[in-house]
Amino acid sequence: MAGARRLSVFHRRIELGLSATALELVFAAPRVVSEGETDGDRYVGSTTIIVDLAGLADKLSDLPDAATARSVANLAGDDPRVRARARQIAFDEARRKAGAHLIQPEIDLQVKSQGSIVRFALDVEATVRRNP
Repeated sequence: MAGARRLSVFHRRIELGLSATALELVFAAPRVVSEGETDGDRYVGSTTIIVDLAGLADKLSDLPDAATARSVANLAGDDPRVRARARQIAFDEARRKAGAHLIQPEIDLQVKSQGSIVRFALDVEATVRRNP
Protein backbone atom coordinates (compact mmCIF):
# COMPACT_ATOMS: atom_id res chain seq x y z
CA MET A 1 0.00 0.00 0.00
CA ALA A 2 1.12 3.52 -0.77
CA GLY A 3 1.72 5.84 2.16
CA ALA A 4 -0.93 8.43 2.96
CA ARG A 5 -0.22 12.03 1.95
CA ARG A 6 -1.29 15.03 3.90
CA LEU A 7 -3.50 17.29 1.80
CA SER A 8 -4.36 20.93 2.22
CA VAL A 9 -7.94 22.02 2.49
CA PHE A 10 -7.12 25.16 0.50
CA HIS A 11 -6.48 25.63 -3.19
CA ARG A 12 -3.87 28.33 -3.64
CA ARG A 13 -3.65 30.52 -6.70
CA ILE A 14 -1.12 33.15 -7.66
CA GLU A 15 -2.48 35.93 -9.83
CA LEU A 16 -0.39 38.41 -11.72
CA GLY A 17 -1.93 41.75 -12.61
CA LEU A 18 -1.00 45.34 -13.31
CA SER A 19 -0.85 47.60 -10.27
CA ALA A 20 -2.95 50.77 -10.22
CA THR A 21 0.09 52.91 -9.37
CA ALA A 22 2.10 51.49 -12.25
CA LEU A 23 -0.79 52.19 -14.63
CA GLU A 24 -0.72 55.83 -13.56
CA LEU A 25 2.99 55.95 -14.39
CA VAL A 26 2.51 54.20 -17.73
CA PHE A 27 -0.22 56.60 -18.83
CA ALA A 28 1.30 59.74 -17.26
CA ALA A 29 3.33 60.75 -20.31
CA PRO A 30 3.10 58.29 -23.19
CA ARG A 31 4.09 59.22 -26.71
CA VAL A 32 0.93 59.38 -28.82
CA VAL A 33 0.85 59.24 -32.61
CA SER A 34 -2.46 59.59 -34.45
CA GLU A 35 -3.71 59.77 -37.98
CA GLY A 36 -7.19 59.84 -39.42
CA GLU A 37 -9.70 61.67 -41.52
CA THR A 38 -13.35 62.21 -42.07
CA ASP A 39 -15.15 61.03 -45.16
CA GLY A 40 -18.68 62.37 -45.23
CA ASP A 41 -20.26 61.42 -41.93
CA ARG A 42 -17.58 58.82 -40.99
CA TYR A 43 -14.26 59.18 -39.22
CA VAL A 44 -11.60 56.51 -39.67
CA GLY A 45 -8.22 56.67 -37.98
CA SER A 46 -5.67 55.06 -35.75
CA THR A 47 -3.77 55.98 -32.62
CA THR A 48 -0.61 54.40 -31.28
CA ILE A 49 0.29 54.89 -27.65
CA ILE A 50 3.97 54.20 -27.02
CA VAL A 51 5.34 53.57 -23.54
CA ASP A 52 9.06 52.97 -23.05
CA LEU A 53 9.50 51.20 -19.72
CA ALA A 54 13.22 52.07 -19.77
CA GLY A 55 12.21 55.70 -19.31
CA LEU A 56 10.43 54.70 -16.10
CA ALA A 57 13.35 52.67 -14.71
CA ASP A 58 13.93 55.00 -11.76
CA LYS A 59 10.28 54.60 -10.68
CA LEU A 60 9.81 50.85 -11.19
CA SER A 61 11.03 48.04 -8.96
CA ASP A 62 10.77 45.56 -11.87
CA LEU A 63 13.46 45.52 -14.53
CA PRO A 64 12.33 47.63 -17.51
CA ASP A 65 13.40 44.92 -19.93
CA ALA A 66 11.82 42.94 -22.75
CA ALA A 67 10.39 40.31 -20.38
CA THR A 68 8.60 42.96 -18.30
CA ALA A 69 7.31 44.71 -21.43
CA ARG A 70 6.01 41.36 -22.73
CA SER A 71 4.22 40.72 -19.43
CA VAL A 72 2.69 44.21 -19.46
CA ALA A 73 1.51 43.71 -23.05
CA ASN A 74 0.03 40.28 -22.25
CA LEU A 75 -1.86 41.57 -19.21
CA ALA A 76 -2.88 44.98 -20.59
CA GLY A 77 -5.22 43.78 -23.32
CA ASP A 78 -7.45 42.00 -20.81
CA ASP A 79 -7.33 44.68 -18.11
CA PRO A 80 -10.51 46.80 -18.21
CA ARG A 81 -8.70 49.79 -16.65
CA VAL A 82 -6.07 49.76 -19.40
CA ARG A 83 -8.65 49.23 -22.14
CA ALA A 84 -10.75 52.17 -20.88
CA ARG A 85 -7.75 54.49 -20.56
CA ALA A 86 -6.30 53.62 -23.97
CA ARG A 87 -9.71 53.89 -25.64
CA GLN A 88 -10.26 57.32 -24.05
CA ILE A 89 -6.90 58.58 -25.34
CA ALA A 90 -7.67 57.24 -28.84
CA PHE A 91 -11.18 58.75 -28.86
CA ASP A 92 -9.87 62.15 -27.70
CA GLU A 93 -7.28 62.01 -30.49
CA ALA A 94 -9.96 61.07 -33.03
CA ARG A 95 -12.11 64.04 -32.01
CA ARG A 96 -9.10 66.32 -32.27
CA LYS A 97 -8.19 64.99 -35.74
CA ALA A 98 -11.81 65.12 -36.95
CA GLY A 99 -12.38 68.61 -35.61
CA ALA A 100 -15.95 67.54 -34.91
CA HIS A 101 -18.12 65.79 -32.38
CA LEU A 102 -17.94 62.00 -32.83
CA ILE A 103 -20.55 59.48 -31.75
CA GLN A 104 -20.93 55.70 -31.79
CA PRO A 105 -17.21 54.93 -31.72
CA GLU A 106 -15.90 51.47 -32.55
CA ILE A 107 -12.40 51.10 -31.16
CA ASP A 108 -10.22 48.00 -31.54
CA LEU A 109 -7.16 47.59 -29.31
CA GLN A 110 -4.04 45.50 -29.79
CA VAL A 111 -1.12 45.56 -27.37
CA LYS A 112 2.37 44.40 -28.35
CA SER A 113 5.88 44.82 -27.06
CA GLN A 114 9.29 45.16 -28.60
CA GLY A 115 12.27 45.38 -26.29
CA SER A 116 11.32 47.62 -23.37
CA ILE A 117 8.59 49.35 -25.41
CA VAL A 118 4.88 48.60 -25.06
CA ARG A 119 2.68 49.71 -27.99
CA PHE A 120 -1.06 50.14 -27.78
CA ALA A 121 -2.46 50.22 -31.32
CA LEU A 122 -6.05 51.42 -31.61
CA ASP A 123 -8.19 51.61 -34.74
CA VAL A 124 -11.04 54.08 -34.43
CA GLU A 125 -14.20 54.41 -36.50
CA ALA A 126 -17.03 56.74 -35.56
CA THR A 127 -19.91 58.76 -36.90
CA VAL A 128 -19.33 62.51 -37.33
CA ARG A 129 -22.04 64.63 -35.80
CA ARG A 130 -21.82 68.07 -37.33
CA ASN A 131 -24.38 69.78 -35.06
CA PRO A 132 -24.12 68.45 -31.48
